Amino acid sequence: MDLLCVCRMPLLVNSRGTVAESVQAHSSMITVLYFSAVRERVARSSEQVPLDTQIPVSVLIERMCAHDPALSGVFNGPDIVRVAVNCHLAEADTLVSPGDEVAFFPPMTGG
Repeated sequence: MDLLCVCRMPLLVNSRGTVAESVQAHSSMITVLYFSAVRERVARSSEQVPLDTQIPVSVLIERMCAHDPALSGVFNGPDIVRVAVNCHLAEADTLVSPGDEVAFFPPMTGG
């Protein structure tokens, strides 16, 4: 299954027209995006979250909930919210690095 990519990570293109390293790769922040019913529950579409070291998605969620207890209701079960890191579906043990983009959205079904 392909994930509709909505990444907002800027890419640099060098003089030869090839993609260079992303500016965000050296950032000490990550961009967190919220979609659909998740966005409605958290009452925002995105935010910048400080991150200075690589951590698993599960630890990121724990930290976010500790900082904003209202988020606990959003992340109260493994199947309640799906996650993507840099436009790739992710699991609880997927590593998140400074400069990454993390998206949370409800489970999807197809036909």
